[in-house]
Amino acid sequence: MYNANALNTYQQNSVNTASKERLLLMLLEGLVKFIKQGISGIEEKDIEKSNTNLSKAQSIVLELLASLNMQVGGEISKSLSLMYDYMHRRLVDANIKKDVEIANEVLGFAEELKETFEEAYKLTKK
Repeated sequence: MYNANALNTYQQNSVNTASKERLLLMLLEGLVKFIKQGISGIEEKDIEKSNTNLSKAQSIVLELLASLNMQVGGEISKSLSLMYDYMHRRLVDANIKKDVEIANEVLGFAEELKETFEEAYKLTKK
């Protein structure tokens, strides 16, 4: 029990002290993780597992959408807004239909976004 509490405290401190850029990466890492777990749930015919994880992925996408600053971000924010909206709708479809193909489509977008932001994050650290 103590180890679980220590881990939770560590994770909470990691989030509370992370930069905006690192928080974005953490969200994208979580998005990829939860989509993969949702796909696993669909493949295993575990409705609860697929629903729980795809719902978490949907929540992350909505958080990413809400975090966009349209005044500062200009065209990039508009493009990301459209992408996040599409990803959210497709995750809802994948969850309702328990469709691995749709979930894999969104996973591809999520992995590409994560890789792109990882590269940008590395460049800002140099």
